[in-house]
Amino acid sequence: MDRRIFSAGLALLGVRMGTGMGADANAEALQLKRNGWMPNNEVLPVLLYRAAFAPSADMASAMETTFERNGWPPQWRNGVYDFHHYHSTAHEVLGFAGGWGRLVLGGEGGHEFVLKAGDVALLPAGTGHCKMEASGDFLVVGAYPKGEHWDICRSAPDAETLDRMRKVAFPNSDPVSGAGGPVTKHWLRSA
Repeated sequence: MDRRIFSAGLALLGVRMGTGMGADANAEALQLKRNGWMPNNEVLPVLLYRAAFAPSADMASAMETTFERNGWPPQWRNGVYDFHHYHSTAHEVLGFAGGWGRLVLGGEGGHEFVLKAGDVALLPAGTGHCKMEASGDFLVVGAYPKGEHWDICRSAPDAETLDRMRKVAFPNSDPVSGAGGPVTKHWLRSA
């Protein structure tokens, strides 16, 4: 298939390939350490994909289609909780499908980011996150690797919680770009 036709088809789905390096060009890695009661993930970094999806009339559906195709079935559409929490049973991908939100990653006093429509955040199990403020049209798509289901943890992890986090399966592919995407470059399988 001609690359231009392939790229045009992806654009219809809302996936932006960029030039030269594809979606990987927009992936930023953020390594977090334990922060107070927030465990974070000291082995696997958070990945932020800026402008991973081109503007479209139904960006949420484009994100859901892409995540599903790459082995990360979407489980909800909503926002991000306005309290600090983490997940001990799943890695989480957040697709920002509308508006903008100011989030803190890593727990209280952590790293603040403004994420807007088209951006994606991949949070390894244990990563603290909290919405500080958002626009009225803020919409997020939440997805997880096949077979993973999220929990909500709002206190320091005990030994059982830490064990659950260690046992979360390594994803088979990147939620945005599939096989060979940023997950394979930034996350080490031995983790």
